Amino acid sequence: MKVIVIGSGPGGYIAAIRAAQLGMDVTCIEKEKPLGGTCLNVGCIPSKALLHDSYLVKLGVKTELSKMMNRKDDVVKGLTDGVAALFKKHKIERLEGEASFISDKKVRVGQKEVEYDIAIIATGSKPSEIPFLPFEKDLVVSSTGALKFKSPPKNLAVIGGGVIGVELASVWSRMGSKVTVIEMLPEILATMDPAISRTMLSILKKQGITFHLGTKLESAEKEKISLFDEGVRLKFGDETLVADKVLVATGRKPYTEGLGLENVGIKPDERGFIPINDRFQTENPHIYAIGDVIEGPMLAHKASEEGVAAAEIIAGEPSHISYMSIPNVVYTHPEAASVGMTEPEAKATGRKLITGTCSMRAIGRARCQGDTDGFVKVVGDEKTGRLLGLHIVADAASEMIGEGVIALNAKMTIEQLANSSHAHPTLSEGIKEAALAALGRPLNF
Repeated sequence: MKVIVIGSGPGGYIAAIRAAQLGMDVTCIEKEKPLGGTCLNVGCIPSKALLHDSYLVKLGVKTELSKMMNRKDDVVKGLTDGVAALFKKHKIERLEGEASFISDKKVRVGQKEVEYDIAIIATGSKPSEIPFLPFEKDLVVSSTGALKFKSPPKNLAVIGGGVIGVELASVWSRMGSKVTVIEMLPEILATMDPAISRTMLSILKKQGITFHLGTKLESAEKEKISLFDEGVRLKFGDETLVADKVLVATGRKPYTEGLGLENVGIKPDERGFIPINDRFQTENPHIYAIGDVIEGPMLAHKASEEGVAAAEIIAGEPSHISYMSIPNVVYTHPEAASVGMTEPEAKATGRKLITGTCSMRAIGRARCQGDTDGFVKVVGDEKTGRLLGLHIVADAASEMIGEGVIALNAKMTIEQLANSSHAHPTLSEGIKEAALAALGRPLNF
């Protein structure tokens, strides 16, 4: 079976590898020279490299921004080279260029026409622009541009208080920028549990970031801020702010431009997402879609799971994704992580709930590290005792949340979680203590 995968991000390259493992003849089409997509090249990976190094700077480690950028680029290159090596290992053909469907079972890549039996669209997403504040070189930037500043901006305005906005606000605040976040919703990180939103807002304010919540950006005009430099005057509510750099982080939208979907009977919905069935098939039964181009959270690991599932379904094997147990992480310091239902989501189902919260101040390892900001919160079903959600703000929340993923997949009860031994001293003891608190018998607070 000849399978083409359009896009080599965390959904596309994983789909290509799994399809090759299952014996298919696979070609991956990628318009950019390096493999890996947004996540690896200008998203998840480079941003986490800068987040790590900027935290060291905050602790007093001396370094130069240019050296941080070089290390970031080295990390990215090592991983993109790794994807290329995996393609070679699994005998996956790579075609560089933009793919466009000509007709059913045929695409054009540059001057070349490629026939296929099955196609998987994994073209990802791109940053959304504000109509009156379009991206402009290094003055008004998306997350991609914010990873390439040659020096810390004196005044950085961040439009949007979601995950991307908060993470990059954190990076540049640590590097010495005066950062202002403008968010039209009444809270930051609005998709996470309200306890996370409140706690992270308090912590980030203490770290020096200014927030304007429930505030809509009304206008933006370029303004001279020095003899050689321009900035942007932003108006919101009764206030104005002059920033020398503006990061627009108001979300992302599916990237389907130039794919020629109309030639194969596929029509994106009003938001640009490609409609699929429960087997990742589009309106054309020979074409599948995964990742950011389909509805759902735009998460790299979600795309990877969908890539595996789509390849297995195409091969005729059973496959399933539990979307309820896909975690979400914010890589600030401390980190925030969530999996399963938030408390409001669980309440909306009509269930009677039990909840338990453990402050990280009660955890010995957190005190040893001097990282006592944060908490662990469990949400459960009172009738069945089942765990419904786990929500964490802690130094290593991204590593801790995996326990919640496993617990949800295993349909564990809060009692079982409370009875699980956790090594001492570890931050993950907070999970056990939160479970014990939900049952009314905490041991360390």
